[in-house]
Amino acid sequence: MGNERSKIVTLVGTNASGKSAVGIELAKTFQGEIISADSRQIYKGFDLCCGKVTQEEARVVPHHLLDVREVGEDFSVFDFQQLAYTAISQILQRGRLPFIVGGTGLYVSAVADGYVLSEKPPRAEGHARLAELPIEELRARLTPAAREFLAANPSDWQNKRRVLRILEKTEGGEPLQPRNEPRYDVLQLGITWPRETLHQRIDQRLKTRIAQGMIGEVQEYLDKGGDRQVLYDLGLEYRHILLYLTGEYPSMEAFQQELSKEIKRFAKRQMTWFHRDRSIHWLDMEADYLAQAQGLIRNFLAG
Repeated sequence: MGNERSKIVTLVGTNASGKSAVGIELAKTFQGEIISADSRQIYKGFDLCCGKVTQEEARVVPHHLLDVREVGEDFSVFDFQQLAYTAISQILQRGRLPFIVGGTGLYVSAVADGYVLSEKPPRAEGHARLAELPIEELRARLTPAAREFLAANPSDWQNKRRVLRILEKTEGGEPLQPRNEPRYDVLQLGITWPRETLHQRIDQRLKTRIAQGMIGEVQEYLDKGGDRQVLYDLGLEYRHILLYLTGEYPSMEAFQQELSKEIKRFAKRQMTWFHRDRSIHWLDMEADYLAQAQGLIRNFLAG
């Protein structure tokens, strides 16, 4: 029995699906702590744009892997995996249940499936040559599978360093999908809504965040000398707010409509990624989803 794997729970969903709130409720019920799996919530200073939990929510349930990098600093899947492994060990040592909650599917899979990753640097030959190419040309050289792999994360798709690294891997014969050595016994839960309902949630959340000061959050970063390219590379809210502040949109309405469309397109890409994994138990959010999730977790912990 000494070889039994420790148990963890993951909870995934698209933007505006409500996964953070559900994760908090489940963690409260099962004496858990939450590890955020969001490629933009790792950055300090941006809270509204990426939907970071509030300080009040974080006091209810401990959260990890929020605000671990300065805006613009590199942060890889390997970095996330190593920090998550450390956080999981600490949570388990406290006798609590780790919950990984987020919408960055690659982060969740890296831990749940135990990707074997390394920080192997790119080969010197050819790197400088490729690095001189514009990002559009680098993307054009990617295989269809590599494009889909990157498109699951908007900040990766817009990050030239990440596009370059994936291109070097595929051209060098390295597997795009690493081999797996799972460390944990994992129960994977997912949140899903009918398309029309999710779109309504996206629109409402966007209106709320604008009213709360989302645009001012980005303006403050720029006023302090922040890098516009960093905002552009982060994608979604950051990019569109930058375009709005620099006069690329004729009105607030036009800005809001275009950003809403982009978030909905991204949510579709997120679901494409999640639906690859047939081990995810999808909760019916129009029924008693908490009872569903609690039953699944109780059975999982008892098994």
